[in-house]
Parts: sequence; structure tokens; C-alpha cells
Amino acid sequence: MAVRKVAVMGSGTWGTAACCLVSPHVDEVCLWARRESVASGINQDHRNPVHLPDLVLPRNVCATSSLSDALRDASDVVLAVPSAFVRTTMAGAAPHISAEVPLLVLTKGMESGTGMLMVDLVADVIGNPRRLAALSGPNHAEEVAQGKVSAAVIASLDPGIAEHFQQLFVSEAFRAYASSDLVGVEVCGAAKNVIAIAAGIAAGLGAGDNTLAALMTRGLAEMGRLSAARGGDPLTCMGLAGMGDLVVTCTSRHSRNRSFGEAFAAGESLADYESRTGMVVEGAQAALSLWEMAHAMGIEAPITDAVHDLLYEGAELADAIGSLLTRTPHVEFYGMGQPERPDND
Repeated sequence: MAVRKVAVMGSGTWGTAACCLVSPHVDEVCLWARRESVASGINQDHRNPVHLPDLVLPRNVCATSSLSDALRDASDVVLAVPSAFVRTTMAGAAPHISAEVPLLVLTKGMESGTGMLMVDLVADVIGNPRRLAALSGPNHAEEVAQGKVSAAVIASLDPGIAEHFQQLFVSEAFRAYASSDLVGVEVCGAAKNVIAIAAGIAAGLGAGDNTLAALMTRGLAEMGRLSAARGGDPLTCMGLAGMGDLVVTCTSRHSRNRSFGEAFAAGESLADYESRTGMVVEGAQAALSLWEMAHAMGIEAPITDAVHDLLYEGAELADAIGSLLTRTPHVEFYGMGQPERPDND
């Protein structure tokens, strides 16, 4: 039997944790790290020296800083780099990935300027979109690495590809479900990070449980409108990629988007936060991309608008909050297949 090798691209927390999920099902997992020091540390100590350093990686996990070495003879590819680096990373990887190799995208987000979701972006670079899939859900890498029970949804245009990656990832502690709504899963994955920044800001300003619950629920409705506008199924927003991921990202101490929101409310800038933590705040990029999409398509996305204006327009916190609280409440689920709000509202 041929040796089955999986290449995991990206040595952040999620890519590192993904190696542990995949390793029991294959002969070899090769983790691509941008920095040679990270790859060397993994090979020497079986630990990632930067992310999840307490996690001992399985013996069949190795690392390299060479894309060609990581991808050579790989039967499957798992992509886990930050959204801002997906296009350049895949451009470098494209010559080393054959047209039929299945690829699973763990990155959540939307490309600014093009409005492309991550699977669309990958397909734009390497072609053959039917061999691509996206995994999303309430999965903090820290807890996945500890073997705590988690669940995710894997979506693909090809049901066979979704099932293929289900088998690669599923275990007693990691429940993987399949979906055909690739657009809905990806929109939810991008939008929930924006709502989590808003939740962190609200918490940082002393908001109570009622406020946070209202913000999350209206955020869920906003996610539904954005998804429906792109052709996704609004019901997806009620599942693992939507409500599940939204709850954990808005409430968990592991959430960089929530914690950034709290830090922002205390006066720390995005650049300072990312420099201090060494982590990319995906919701900041998503706020720009989703804001562009919403305005181009005429979709009401007031929470996204507020976060965008705070991060990119220098809006004052009081003004952003006022823009939300002075809106007239309408039909709860307008824009998601429900009756539209009256014209005179």
C-alpha cells in the first residue's frame, strides 16, 4: 500500500492542532512553517515553539519551511494560513499540487477587493474547485489539541470530497458533519469574527449579559442576510458554522477576536494588539471585506458597519454604539426568505 501523506500548510494554532486530528489516519503529516526556526523546533522537540508549545505532536508529524518538500507526494492538503496570506501562499504552492489532490480549507475569511471567499480564492489560484472543501465550526485550537469534545461541519461542492475529509478528521472527540452549502459555511466563518469583535468591545465597555445576547442574536440575523445574498442557505447559520461558532467566538477566553475587541475598548490599536500577541485578528480583515460586499450588494449589516468604521474610519466608540441603538427595529429575520420589512420603516 502506498504511503499516505498529508501536507498541512500553516503552523499557527489551528494548523498545529489539525496535525493531531489527521495523524491517526495517515502514515505521515508534514507541517509547512513559514519560518525555518519553527520547523526546526518541531523536528527536534516534537513541539511547536511558538504556538501551543505545551502540545507534544505525534511521532508521524514532521515539519519543513519548504513548500515543495511539504507538498511532495502529498495525497491531501490542509490549508491553515491567515486569510491575508492565502493568495500568495497558494501561488507559491500551485506548481507542487496536482489538479486532483483534495484540499481542505481551514482558513475563515473573505478577500478584500475581490470579495472572494477562501475556497473561491484557492480555486482561482489552483483550479478544479470540486476537489476543494471548507471546515468550520466552534473549534478553538487550544481545546482541540487537548482532546476536548468538539464538532465541525465540512462543506464541499462534491459530497464525496466532504465525506473524504470527514473520514480524515473524525474521531470520538472530534465530530465532523457534512454539508453541501459551501457558501453559507464560508460566509458564517468570516462574519462571526466581526460580530465577536463587537462583542469584545461591548464586554470591554461593561455590557451585561442581556446586551451581549442581543448583540450575538442580531449578529446571527446579519450573518443570515449576508449568506442569503451570496446564495447560501440561511439555515446553515443555525448550525455549527453559524450559531455554534458565533457563540464560542463571542464568549471564549481563547477567542482572539473577542479579546481584541476588549483591548480595543481599552484603547489598544489593532497593530499593537497583533504585535503583542503574535496573532492575526481575522475579524479585522473580514470587517473590511464584508463591509465592501454589503455595500456593493445593498445588504443591511449594521454591526459590520460599526466595526468597520471603528477600525478603518476612526469612528468614536460613542458614535458607533449610537448608530446601532438609534436604528428602528424591523421584522426579525428580514433578508433571509422572510417577508421584507415595510417600505415605510
